Amino acid sequence: MDLLLRNIGLLATPTGNTARKGDSQGQVTLIENAAVGIENGTFVYVGSSDESLKGGKVIDCECRLVTPGLVDAHTHLVFGGWRQKETARKLAGESYLDILKSGGGILDTVRHTRAATEAELYEKSAALLDIMLAHGTTTAECKSGYGLNVEDELKQLRVIKKLNKTGKVELAPTFMGAHAIPSEFTDNRDAYIDLICDETLPAVQSEGLADFCDVFCETAAFTPEESRRVLGKAVEYGLIPKAHVDEIDPIGGAEMAAEMGCISAEHLIRTGGAGIRALEKRGVVACLLPATSFCLGKGYARARDMIEAGVAVAICTDFNPGSSPNLNLQFPMYLAGLKYRLTPAEALTAVTLNGAAAIGRCNRAGSIEVGKQADLVIWDAPDLDYIFYRYGTNLVRRVIKKGEVIEINKYV
Repeated sequence: MDLLLRNIGLLATPTGNTARKGDSQGQVTLIENAAVGIENGTFVYVGSSDESLKGGKVIDCECRLVTPGLVDAHTHLVFGGWRQKETARKLAGESYLDILKSGGGILDTVRHTRAATEAELYEKSAALLDIMLAHGTTTAECKSGYGLNVEDELKQLRVIKKLNKTGKVELAPTFMGAHAIPSEFTDNRDAYIDLICDETLPAVQSEGLADFCDVFCETAAFTPEESRRVLGKAVEYGLIPKAHVDEIDPIGGAEMAAEMGCISAEHLIRTGGAGIRALEKRGVVACLLPATSFCLGKGYARARDMIEAGVAVAICTDFNPGSSPNLNLQFPMYLAGLKYRLTPAEALTAVTLNGAAAIGRCNRAGSIEVGKQADLVIWDAPDLDYIFYRYGTNLVRRVIKKGEVIEINKYV
């Protein structure tokens, strides 16, 4: 073994190569006085500590908690500018859609992203990824959607591709040209959808820049019919469909996502019983974003109902410059207990194995098991309950990504 972790007070991990749903979402393996062996970036031993175990480098975990590396299955990492000035507008009573209709919101970020060079976007995003890693995230999904034309959507996706080669956080790239109607197409929505389907998607496919395609199916964004068209064309180009749905208004987005065979449906704040049943029937992972509800002062998705209905639930940051400028997945983990009433075990699964399932990576990430990629977190905590109790403080002590040990400043 290249690396041996000894004296683990408690190892907590879900297991398996598929999403956990229903009662099984709360079933995690707990091993006291555990040890983990790693070789060539892969777990080769997971079990009780044994004095006969030998490793090249030995880490004494000092009776701390160890979990899988966190998987953030919904982020908008690459963008130009920030949107802090919208805070005062929200406090004055303007809604998300009011700000968007006035040229703010997503459209403001589009202007800054178009103005930024690829090098500038890369430098900014790389620094943000370091912060995510310091808070325990070892794998993340990353969407485009702030270019809204061929050139600038490709620019964002090329940055993601470069970050995947040079950074320590593994990224799942998602094309989201259907994030908003750009201002130059305000009076001709169909022409913009034609542009996505006939020009941008072929260019994304030809350069191999994305694994997934997402669409914002929402009032003032894209209708269910428009979303079906974009996702249907994306599937033709070999991309796996995802969908932002029911964040603001229940316009049938969850049902559309199920109908289109999306790997995940995201937000789901306003999703009702029919939508939940549709997601369960098609095995769609529900990516829930409690920090966005917190930031916008809106309601929270029916996570408890989803789990009880047999829908696999993932918890994500939704990191973006407008409605969730938060890189720390530990905060949504806490909100999952406070607002969704998830148990610590259910929430752990939501930010590990189920997050990995939402981005097609649960065969190699999301759990600590022999044969899987060696991604884990050593916490400054004695047990699982503690990390869902001490919100507001970064409790990560060390991160291991593909067998590489990364020391974390405890005050990051």
